[in-house]
Amino acid sequence: MCIVLLKFSTHQDQASAFMEGHKEWIKTGFEYGVFLLAGGLQPNLGGAVLAHNTAMSDLLDRVNNDPFVVENVVSAEIFEITPSKTDERLKFLFD
Repeated sequence: MCIVLLKFSTHQDQASAFMEGHKEWIKTGFEYGVFLLAGGLQPNLGGAVLAHNTAMSDLLDRVNNDPFVVENVVSAEIFEITPSKTDERLKFLFD
């Protein structure tokens, strides 16, 4: 499981120009079953994605194809988590 932080760069003002492509990128991540959660970092710092069931190399490729990353609207950081304990509702993360 990974947490992807997409933090706004100094080009944040260009976000609106690439928003539709970014939304499509998020939609595709959910359709492929890679993204479990996506949302904003507060207060207006960027976004975050919870990714699961994907190889790190595939996730890197996916993140590097986000129009916000391509156009330097955000910088991406990926943190890999190896779950060792979870609530019953998240047991699927061990599958």
